Amino acid sequence: MGRLLPLMVVVVTRWCVLAANDTDTDADTDTTTEELLRKVDLLTERVAELESNSTTSLQRKIDKLTEQLAELESTTLRTADGDAFWLIFGTVLVFLMQAGFAMVEVGSVQRQNTKKILMKNIFDASVAALFWWATGYAFAFGSDPFGDTGRNGFIGESGFFYQGEGAGDEASPLTNTPEAKTYGQALWLFHWAFAGAAATIVSGAVAERCSMRAYFCYSCYVSSIVYPVVVHMAWSLDGKFSAKRASRLFGGCGLIDWAGSAVVHLTGGVAALVAVTFIGPRTGRFGRSARHLQQQSYTFQTLGTLLLWTGWYGFNGVSTLALGDYGGVAAHSLMTTTVAAATSCLASTGLGIYLDSQIDATYANNGILAGLVAITAGCATSNIFGAFFTGLVAAFVYVGASRTLENYNIDDVVDAFPVHGCCGAWGVIAAALFATPFYYTRAYSAYVTGDRADDCAGLFYGGDGGSLSAAVVFVLANLAWTGGNMVLLFSILKVTLGIRTAEEADELGLDDSKHGGQPNASGIFPTNKGLPGGQVIVDVNDESHTPVNVTHRTTSAGGTGGYPKLQDTTTKVSTVELTESSTHSTTDEHKIQ
Repeated sequence: MGRLLPLMVVVVTRWCVLAANDTDTDADTDTTTEELLRKVDLLTERVAELESNSTTSLQRKIDKLTEQLAELESTTLRTADGDAFWLIFGTVLVFLMQAGFAMVEVGSVQRQNTKKILMKNIFDASVAALFWWATGYAFAFGSDPFGDTGRNGFIGESGFFYQGEGAGDEASPLTNTPEAKTYGQALWLFHWAFAGAAATIVSGAVAERCSMRAYFCYSCYVSSIVYPVVVHMAWSLDGKFSAKRASRLFGGCGLIDWAGSAVVHLTGGVAALVAVTFIGPRTGRFGRSARHLQQQSYTFQTLGTLLLWTGWYGFNGVSTLALGDYGGVAAHSLMTTTVAAATSCLASTGLGIYLDSQIDATYANNGILAGLVAITAGCATSNIFGAFFTGLVAAFVYVGASRTLENYNIDDVVDAFPVHGCCGAWGVIAAALFATPFYYTRAYSAYVTGDRADDCAGLFYGGDGGSLSAAVVFVLANLAWTGGNMVLLFSILKVTLGIRTAEEADELGLDDSKHGGQPNASGIFPTNKGLPGGQVIVDVNDESHTPVNVTHRTTSAGGTGGYPKLQDTTTKVSTVELTESSTHSTTDEHKIQ
């Protein structure tokens, strides 16, 4: 309109002049008219010039703003890139848990089985990667018509080998846009780390007697189909129990399992229970021939626990799956995780003092893990008091389940079923009790409409019980699916490949019989029965790995440089009886301070 107005003025002016010229024939008037027309022409030219300059100036400003916008976009992290980095960061933390599991298990077994337990942990990560790529991710997050038609809801139907419905450049289980592919690959990595964690839970439970062939078959089966189906039911947008959609919700709410108390840990715990039941206890663990099976190192066990605790911050916090608008949810999840772990640690230690009259590192370490497992489901939806009570009850669940297994002579070396199975089941139930409407809304903000947050809140916060019913049914479904598949698998393995190592190999140690010998065969033993105080150093034959000489080392004052004076007495091994209570230490020979 601003550009048309000057032209309208010119047109009206010329019309008026021409009209005046028609009615006024006076010579002076003609002169005046001609002069007026010249001025109008000059005015028209001036208007055109102004319009040209204005358009050019405006175009220059537009071009400059366009350049600035392009420069700003080139230096700004895109949403897809930011969310992908968030998932990659979480993947690193969750994968660190593999090191934590390895250290916990190495610290819990006898020294002569160190290599065996480490190899199983390495295989778990590798097997999970290949089978998660081939079938696992497709079964977990592939397309499923349940959300639209109500059919299926249990297993994905596309995306095998990370291929989508199309081919070539269009291949993606999500969409064919570059942003979706960037995010999709990061999501694949994050959930691969979860799959590896679920599989390796069984490793420690069956330590020191499970054959490597049987364990390899188990790891392949769990990673390729058993665990992915559980994931699909709970976490896929089209899963039967998923809370991440607006309609067709089980119980009207879906399952509250934010990071996998039931999806990951209950699955691994149930598999561990079936495995140890089929394989049986270690030689010398129960019965008339029972003896104390000395665990290798509380140092390794504690280090592993702390690594797991660190990795759990990726497990729970990064399960937002995106960073934008979810920073507060992630921070809250980490705070509840910390409170629950700390509470369960102290409560479990207190129970250990009450039951055994001693402060035992195993109670403290497993107590931490029990609290972490339990809060994993409700870390984003429970308030801090809910996290405290979740961790407190988890301690009683863990200790009670551990004692029950012992009473039934079930040998779970690292208490995998009490910690992961029982506390995983408790965790998903606790989430359905302690979820508040406020935190539920924040966690599921993309899907919450109407009164859903009030209806689906925990039972202790006014919920209608829909979340609790989903939790109970899902626990039962997981028990049936995972337990049934594990019974089938180990039944077949027992009559085909075999599931247990020979008793002679158990006595000798699986490192000697299967893995080329024990690490650091020569070592320092604690004081043996019948010998005075000090240390016993054993020289071991490199070929037969049998003791050759035994040196009894004692110390006294008067050494050089402030160190104690060492006195060694070497004896042939035939003259010294090494008792069954003697255990290897990983301590190197250094000056004794």
